[in-house]
Amino acid sequence: MKYVDMHCDTITNLYRENGALRKNDLHIDIEKMEIGECLLQNFAVFTYLPKQDSAFTWAAIDYYYRQLEANKDKIRAVYTYDDILKNEEEGLMSGLLTLEEGAVIDGDLKNLERYYDAGVRMIALTWNFENGIGYPNFTPSKDSNEDILRKIDKEHGLTDFGIEYVRKMEELGMIVDVSHLSDKGFYDVLKYTTKPFVASHSNARAVCSVARNLDDEMIKLLAQRGGVMGLNYCSAFIEENDEGYTPIEGMVKHIRHIADVGGIDCIGLGSDFDGIESRLEIKDASGLPKLYEALKEYFSEEEIEKIFYKNVLRVYKEVLK
Repeated sequence: MKYVDMHCDTITNLYRENGALRKNDLHIDIEKMEIGECLLQNFAVFTYLPKQDSAFTWAAIDYYYRQLEANKDKIRAVYTYDDILKNEEEGLMSGLLTLEEGAVIDGDLKNLERYYDAGVRMIALTWNFENGIGYPNFTPSKDSNEDILRKIDKEHGLTDFGIEYVRKMEELGMIVDVSHLSDKGFYDVLKYTTKPFVASHSNARAVCSVARNLDDEMIKLLAQRGGVMGLNYCSAFIEENDEGYTPIEGMVKHIRHIADVGGIDCIGLGSDFDGIESRLEIKDASGLPKLYEALKEYFSEEEIEKIFYKNVLRVYKEVLK
């Protein structure tokens, strides 16, 4: 079963280590993607703003394109929905460039256009720090380790600049990503946008009560907007009593809950590969067929196709320009 994955940190890791996408010891490389039957992988450039700046982002973007060029016999960059279809017809996998940390535009919406021109088609508005656009649900520098994962912010949402930011993203044809964003920020995105948006790597809070996951009301509203949330494979967001291991059974439990609450059309995959340290039963990108087999007990083939790739592609078709 082919799949689309809405989020990984592979390129950021490869850039830091001068590694190769062709073959490496990470969750994702070309061989693992082929075994897992990858159709499209979103490659996020994560910028840790307290220690890095937009110069890091641009350098990592350059590295992304150099890696794709080195592997153009297997994977090509995409910018529109039609690009994805073209690659599939030619037997190629697709790479979609995204950002994790919206503040790398340095307070200037003209730079948002620069990132669009560079191929960025999705942006996670915040990471774990207030950034002039909005607020996350928790901030490591302020919250204790005891409550950091469960501190929910229902008070601080998008700033005035953040509202301009998401409207500009929609105008350009970029997908707004609310993973990491505060609960108030989620509702602000809902209020100030009109197109489908995503939570690229977030799970169900009713199953695992961490702040990074969405509660049932948010899942319903995301679904009503036509958006999609991508299952995050991190054990801390899967298991209530996290022991650092992500079983397939736990992944399936979240998918079933999200489908029950929001309907089958709002759930996709957002692994967070190479951004998580959990031991995974599926191991890496080559293990997606194991998840497919597990889902067959609960879902039809048509429903699994929606979960694995069709739901995300529907959003891409509607939003990307």
